[in-house]
Amino acid sequence: MDTELKDLNPNPKNNQRQAEQITDEGNRPLLKHDAQHSDDHRNNPNLPPPSKPTTAAELEEMEKKFAAYVRNDVYGPMGLGEVPLSEKLLLVVAMLTLVPLRLIIGITILVLYYLICKICTLFSTPNRSEEGEGHHQQEDYAHLGGWRRVVIVMSGRFLSRALLFTFGFYWIPETNRNLKLDDIPGKLCDQNERTDELEEPERPGAVISNHVSYVDILYHMSSSFPSFVAKRSVGKLPLVGLISKCLGCVYVQREDKSSDFKGVSGVVTERIKEAHENRNAPMMLIFPEGTTTNGGFLLPFKTGAFIAGAPVLPVILRYPYQRFSPAWDSISGVRHVVLLLCQFRNYLEVMKLPIYYPSKEEKDDPKLYANNTRKLMANEGNLILSDIGLPEKRIYHAALNGNNSLHSVFRQKTD
Repeated sequence: MDTELKDLNPNPKNNQRQAEQITDEGNRPLLKHDAQHSDDHRNNPNLPPPSKPTTAAELEEMEKKFAAYVRNDVYGPMGLGEVPLSEKLLLVVAMLTLVPLRLIIGITILVLYYLICKICTLFSTPNRSEEGEGHHQQEDYAHLGGWRRVVIVMSGRFLSRALLFTFGFYWIPETNRNLKLDDIPGKLCDQNERTDELEEPERPGAVISNHVSYVDILYHMSSSFPSFVAKRSVGKLPLVGLISKCLGCVYVQREDKSSDFKGVSGVVTERIKEAHENRNAPMMLIFPEGTTTNGGFLLPFKTGAFIAGAPVLPVILRYPYQRFSPAWDSISGVRHVVLLLCQFRNYLEVMKLPIYYPSKEEKDDPKLYANNTRKLMANEGNLILSDIGLPEKRIYHAALNGNNSLHSVFRQKTD
């Protein structure tokens, strides 16, 4: 899920370190069971020992430091907290009724869209481009035109929305926010220059979104059907692999430590420029935070989406909840999917900001462009700016996984 674009860095040591970071993210689960960690430590004594159990006071202190990843719903940390008897009964009923029905409908929708993509790509050759020093090949069908592309896009948007409906997102309110010039943080040119830029009917090259859940991708598919960054292994998955190629995904070789991030960023930059200049090209969907949060915070932005200097469309996603939070922050994937499907209704609210046209200074400085866009999204979405990132998320997860008495700790906090 973590579609992160690293900053370009001329320092080869930094590039190597960044490559190792993404490789680590692709191979090592963020939420690893303590028993599994203990087995790994016995097999390899060089690994650090399993984390010690966390006390209630230590957990409370960590939650203040790593607030962006803390779950605040009734299920508690990692979704393992003690829940009321009424909630347990609701889960049992949902497991016997809602979950099987939703799984059957969801798989049917996925297979149907795969068949549509298969028919539309018959007798067609995928577009191939080289990426990075290792010359890893990017394959996609986003270049298809005519009726094939129309069918892929329109059916993809409709079925993505149908899948969201199946998962309980029955109504998704969207707000189009109008901004005044004074609301834009990047006041780096005079008012006349900014007004001239805003009046140009330019197409954004990328959708910039905060990252809360894997559900984010389904929403954006139903809204603008963009391309996005994914692990290369996604392109080889049954059913999903062909769909991702029809989306025009940019694949990252996270399993290979020789991966060249400069090459990946270069491919993304070219795609953003192409989408900006060609209305028939799919826009890129970028999650510049690089990982998911609990939805109330905004992490530092990577600059990969802003190197092209093209206008971007900021979109803010919020997941209000009553019992279970759809945010994928500190909970395992399987548990999250099951609990999500057990909720009769899930909520998603969308705020679309106007297209952000960068000033000359922002085009020359991608970091400034990224920071100004981030400040704007935080102000308009009432999100808290946080300076932590993926390394801190791993620390927090490691502490949770090392806690053998998580249930009792959570009870101490809530009593």
